[in-house]
Amino acid sequence: MTLSNFLFTSESVSEGHPDKVCDRISDAIVDTFLALEPESRVACETLVTTNRIVLAGEVRGPKLVTHDMMEDVAREAVRQIGYEQDGFHWARADVEIHIHSQSGDIAMGVDGGGNKEEGAGDQGIMFGYACRETDALMPAAIHYSHAILRSLADARHSGAEPGLLPDSKSQVTLRYENGQPVGATSVVVSSQHSATLSQDEVREIVRPHVVNTLPDGWMCPEGEFYVNPTGRFVIGGPDGDSGLTGRKIIVDTYGGSAPHGGGAFSGKDPSKVDRSAAYAARYLAKNAVAAGLADRCTLQLSYAIGVAKPLSLYVDTHGTGQVDENKLAVAMSDTMDLTPRGIRDHLKLNQPIYARTAAYGHFGREPESDGGFSWEKTDLADTLKSALS
Repeated sequence: MTLSNFLFTSESVSEGHPDKVCDRISDAIVDTFLALEPESRVACETLVTTNRIVLAGEVRGPKLVTHDMMEDVAREAVRQIGYEQDGFHWARADVEIHIHSQSGDIAMGVDGGGNKEEGAGDQGIMFGYACRETDALMPAAIHYSHAILRSLADARHSGAEPGLLPDSKSQVTLRYENGQPVGATSVVVSSQHSATLSQDEVREIVRPHVVNTLPDGWMCPEGEFYVNPTGRFVIGGPDGDSGLTGRKIIVDTYGGSAPHGGGAFSGKDPSKVDRSAAYAARYLAKNAVAAGLADRCTLQLSYAIGVAKPLSLYVDTHGTGQVDENKLAVAMSDTMDLTPRGIRDHLKLNQPIYARTAAYGHFGREPESDGGFSWEKTDLADTLKSALS
């Protein structure tokens, strides 16, 4: 029996969180390669700590992208986030580059050519999810957790709140009745701040960003509104804690409301199905819900390294489906080529559109005119409906 009355919590972290700094740098490197050569292969990992940035990975792309250029890209990413602190400064941090050519063994198994179709860059499973809890067809807790931090970041970047610093986290707990969210029972926000601000002052800076983000009447009780619960958050970012690419995969996806295959997205070019097939799975699940074929939809894809076609496609509509799930899975396979090349062509993924995905979630965002967040379009909804009519 499905639980209908419960509490559910999701968290988000800002662009200034140490792990997100790494995701941003890694995706900025991906964009740099794709801007010069759309078929580039990139796997870039980043580590940050007190005034140190370390890049490592494997690439195949234009020789124009030198180590000096990568260092400049990394510094610019940190500058845009807003780090100019003694313990982590975009201009003064030491930068190490340990990036080399892609393994020939991997390239041989993945590349297309002759009668061989391009294969997946690795084995793995990827999930997509959509539901009707928000207009973005995203789970509500993660949706509002992201929105609170984006609002705070906008205020910081605009200069409206100069006392706020880049590192922050949010956590929203929602009460569900009859399977639907009806209000927040607690909200936690930790925001790095200047030493001149007291905890009470930070609390009142944060408050309107929470109240204005949540739907009317959803604000939690005052005693369950926690801002900087430790009392002080001045030392933050990579100076306070080291960061690594790919450590916030639940923040990046559905906040725990749906399964996750385990693969991270940032730092990987779209030939890697960890990234592109997860985008395709979200695209198909969202279009199924947008088409009215289900109120909730979970989709799983699986791949083998060097093999083009997915090994499986599984659909679960959680008892909300208007059509048979097996027929829906067939319709999805028929309406979209789910090979690595097919996904990239359909969603136009071989573009420099990834640095913007590195914070505040890869899903639930607005599609952009230059191709960013193309997997959030609902342009396949009518085709799916017609295939099942």
